[in-house]
Amino acid sequence: MSSKDSSEKNKILFICTHNSARSQMAEGLVNHFYNESWIAQSAGTEKTKVKPMSVEAMKEIGIDISHHESKSIDIFWDRMFEVVVTVCDSAKEACPFFPGKIIVHAPFDDPSNTQGSHDEKLRAFRETRDRILEWLENNLPEFKRTLKELHGTRA
Repeated sequence: MSSKDSSEKNKILFICTHNSARSQMAEGLVNHFYNESWIAQSAGTEKTKVKPMSVEAMKEIGIDISHHESKSIDIFWDRMFEVVVTVCDSAKEACPFFPGKIIVHAPFDDPSNTQGSHDEKLRAFRETRDRILEWLENNLPEFKRTLKELHGTRA
């Protein structure tokens, strides 16, 4: 259990086209590994369904996102986020501005485009999951420092 309530945590939104793989995994990773300081949400420029292989790849590392649902960015327009991250180029183009203190584009390959056997496809989801986790490890601490320096908030 986190010692901070959700109103004291930095809020981060991950945006992708379909909110079915990359953004869902990013949300799950933040809410699992960084829940002391961060609360993540995800959305898409189009609402679809969470990819079963996203759920499977996350379950392998002990994170259950089976309850996640694909959401449209429309439900978040009235909310402020400390950080907004577009995780694919088409979402960046379709949604060039979304309210946030820090706006960043971090494109990750779409594992949904992988052709081949179940194992080959799952390997692509694992690789994307691991790249996202590495990106989070490298960037969330810097985002916290920047927010503290700029706004004196929730460091």
